[in-house]
Amino acid sequence: MARSQRVTLRDVADRLGLSANTVSRALTGKDQVSESTRALIVAEAKRLGYVPNSHARSLVSGRTMVIGLVITNPSNTFYAALISAVERQCRAAGYSVLLLVTEDSDENEERAVQQLLRFGVDGVLGVATQSRSDVWDGLSEANIPVVQISRDIPGRGLDFVGIDVESAIADAVVRVARPGVRRIWLLEEDLRVSTVAARIAGFRRALDELGIAHEHSLVLKVPTRRTSGASLPWRPDDAYALAANLITPDNHPDLMITANDYFALGVYRAVRECGLAVPDDVRVLGYGDHPFAAYLQPALTTIRLPADEAGTAAVDLLLRRIADPDRPLTSTRLPAELIERRSTG
Repeated sequence: MARSQRVTLRDVADRLGLSANTVSRALTGKDQVSESTRALIVAEAKRLGYVPNSHARSLVSGRTMVIGLVITNPSNTFYAALISAVERQCRAAGYSVLLLVTEDSDENEERAVQQLLRFGVDGVLGVATQSRSDVWDGLSEANIPVVQISRDIPGRGLDFVGIDVESAIADAVVRVARPGVRRIWLLEEDLRVSTVAARIAGFRRALDELGIAHEHSLVLKVPTRRTSGASLPWRPDDAYALAANLITPDNHPDLMITANDYFALGVYRAVRECGLAVPDDVRVLGYGDHPFAAYLQPALTTIRLPADEAGTAAVDLLLRRIADPDRPLTSTRLPAELIERRSTG
């Protein structure tokens, strides 16, 4: 047999003097094949380098055994962990993952959906740009189930798995705003996505619970580079530039909330340069629990997001939807965890 020639099911059968049907049943785990024969067939298939023809198998089963995963920003540590969880869970279920990155571009998102339609994936996990919700309708019209992750698209009839961001922020702020905290600032990204809106809503909910007048606190929008390229990583200097212009010994918050831990790095520097200290003068609450958070001086209090749990739950939900297309819609928001360290005293 030529080295470059693909080994077929028939080749394995001929080498063993068995029928192709017997070999097929053995390799797909079907009954009516003794365990000794199955072991012999598996060993010979491995020795010959036989790889099942997934295209031929999909023609028979009607499934490609491929799940599409559409992500906006793989440099985001939450999405990086999510990708790993999705791939691990899909692999355990016998599925491969087709990863597509949109960089929060409407054009890239539409192109990704068209690619998934051409490929004929069995289902899709997607983080939407939220600019054009109709782009996902093509998948539904082709009877390809979709589970939205992190950012939902209301009114499109899609399952959703995400984080309860609003409650995470509200509960964390109330918990770390100990007596004496009257001025709270939120340093937020200047992006029009639901997670940003949820953090702002959680911030305002916390103010109401604490009895702090909204006019005594601020929502500051960082003019981040990610407005023109959302796949770019966060940078501390985006937050530093804004904080350094606003924080003075006579004008500073008692508590600063940052939309991500990288912004907290910039705030630390701005606070230090104007002669103040964390947490004595300004307490700082981060978001994301990035690997460096515990190693800052002082160690950063932050909100840990359940990326692994979200990925696992999204795959489980999608597989249930594939198995039962008529099951009721499900919307799941997972709780986040406050990790208290020295930056909030």
